[in-house]
Amino acid sequence: MAPMNDVYVEIGSKRVFAGSLEWPGWCRSGRDEESALASLAAYGGRYRASIGRSVQGFAPPASPADLRVVERLKGNATTDFGVPAIAPGIDDRPLHPNESKRQATLLSACWGAFDRTARSAKGRALRKGPRGGGRDLDAIVRHALEADRAYLAKLGGRWQQGAAEGDTAEQADALRHELLQLFASRARGDPPPRTPRSGSVWSPRYFVRRSAWHALDHAWEIEDRV
Repeated sequence: MAPMNDVYVEIGSKRVFAGSLEWPGWCRSGRDEESALASLAAYGGRYRASIGRSVQGFAPPASPADLRVVERLKGNATTDFGVPAIAPGIDDRPLHPNESKRQATLLSACWGAFDRTARSAKGRALRKGPRGGGRDLDAIVRHALEADRAYLAKLGGRWQQGAAEGDTAEQADALRHELLQLFASRARGDPPPRTPRSGSVWSPRYFVRRSAWHALDHAWEIEDRV
């Protein structure tokens, strides 16, 4: 395992992401590397509050100077659009059983943080503006569900239309159960059940990294806009 404050940066032409190597979901962006690292450090306490006591050992850095950049990646148009898109090298490493369990627990904690935030904002107006655009709460929740359906495909699965009935929360529960099952299978070294149309699948680590980031990014968006 890399030291806790080892990070990578993904450098686009308009936006830069800084992300923790070992703590998926702790990832922020800025206009340049300096501002991305400053934002990452500033969100350390917020990240700790989001994951709660699910995984012990996280200590927010006192300042950006405590972060150590160990990998720089060239971003692309997706990076500039505002979504991290390039996997750091560590994501290609095998997952041992204890680390696989830890990653799944962290991802579930990030999903839980999103759910709690969405429930607490129910019935309240979200402030309009550049933070998250103009989506209302229901639209954000639907967007998060649709994103994880896409992530299921990138992990090598396929969401069956009509596989889950009920409201969005029930559909999300069913989808997450399927995601965690497939993640565990891939983490054991099993091949993906299928290859998506893009021709490439994500590694198990990168799937966790993307889904955890997406859940917390929108949880924090909701908090900022209430």
